[in-house]
Amino acid sequence: MQFAVKQGYFINGMKDAQEKTEIAGEEFSRRTFFFVLTLILAVSVFSFGFFDNALQARATLIAGICLILWLSEIVPSYVPTFILWALTAVLLAPVSKNYTLGEVLKWSANPILILFFGGFAFGVAASRYKLDILLAKLAVRFSRQNQLLLIILTIGATAFMSMWLSNIAAAAMMIAALHPLTQKLDPENNFRRALLIAVSIGANFGGIATPIGTGPNAIAISAIEKQKHITFAEWMSFALPLTIGLLIAGTLLIKLIYRVKGDFGADEIEVPRLSKKGRAVVAIFVLTILFWLTEPVHGISSPVIAIASSAVLFGSGLLKRKDLNAIDWGTIALIAGGVSLGNLLESAGLIEFWANRLDWTAMPLTLQVIILCFASALLAALMSNTATVTMLIPFASAFIPHPSVSILIAVAASLGIPFIISTPINAMVHGEGGIRAKDFFMIGFPLMIFGCVLLALTGFYVLSFWFR
Repeated sequence: MQFAVKQGYFINGMKDAQEKTEIAGEEFSRRTFFFVLTLILAVSVFSFGFFDNALQARATLIAGICLILWLSEIVPSYVPTFILWALTAVLLAPVSKNYTLGEVLKWSANPILILFFGGFAFGVAASRYKLDILLAKLAVRFSRQNQLLLIILTIGATAFMSMWLSNIAAAAMMIAALHPLTQKLDPENNFRRALLIAVSIGANFGGIATPIGTGPNAIAISAIEKQKHITFAEWMSFALPLTIGLLIAGTLLIKLIYRVKGDFGADEIEVPRLSKKGRAVVAIFVLTILFWLTEPVHGISSPVIAIASSAVLFGSGLLKRKDLNAIDWGTIALIAGGVSLGNLLESAGLIEFWANRLDWTAMPLTLQVIILCFASALLAALMSNTATVTMLIPFASAFIPHPSVSILIAVAASLGIPFIISTPINAMVHGEGGIRAKDFFMIGFPLMIFGCVLLALTGFYVLSFWFR
């Protein structure tokens, strides 16, 4: 009887807590909705009060609405893309025939989306045939019970997967592979914290190294496409050394802060055998990378190689029709929206308009780049990095009309990792338990500062060799 009464109190208490949580969530959603609505109204007043040109006023309104929705994250990240397409056709087509729906959709027919589709297809194939789990468990096996070596291999394996696959999937697979070890360690154990932070560092920074590694890279490449076609090898020649430097710096910080040394005790990790179809996927993947890296030799562009590889994966039966559902279409739509927004601002003359009104020439170039890099990293630390880059690149290009700026802003966005909320990867790692907010900050903030300063002091001048 006493147990039943206590159980009744517990159930009622749980219901009360759930109801309070739902009410609080509804109140938060209402507040967010009214805040977003207020911002949209403010943008509307500004657009039609500031611009005499109807085309520019309406384009500013459309861009403002989409940016507010992207940055507030009140709707799924792909929804503003659909809104942008629809509003452009509705509001701008009466002003100019260049903005009919057919013309607007041409903005998103960008080869960079095909390149990302190919990367996602390989990610699905890797997951289907457990290649990601194999790589993660091999890292544990090769560590030979040495703590520092396991940290290095964890960072390296996670970063490598993030270069070619989804960085969130890479982090998830590595966390799963390490789970037999981490679950046996005390949550307050320094080595356990170091190991999980190593996953975060590898996954967050690995995507910098390749054009398909993360969404901001795609936005930057599409933004400068008219000025220069960037090959896979060219991007990696700049981004890979930076990624390696950040990973080394992250490893040293982890060793210093968590005092990683000695051996760890763990049961033998069973490494799964690769199936025949899994080996076929590896062969296709290796050949694709070789073709990507040798584009200057054979002249076949990276997107063409990506779509050809995807055709082989699906045509050979290695991937089925149902695997199309596993493709990250939301991210592809988000990137399409970023590309479309850039085209909208350029075609409406807004970039040229602000470039003529705002003058940064009195400020040293290095200082301008530092400000933009830190702005990108800080905004990305608090909100979507793709949305941040989508907003910053068009306006930064108006102030500094050099294509290198787009790339620096995109790379800087990947440096914004000092908080739990900065990336989904950080949230996943924090969900394992035992990781405190200060763990992310102690590692992420110095790396963000180091990366932004390095980008600002060297990146612009290194990239200048591409655009001579």
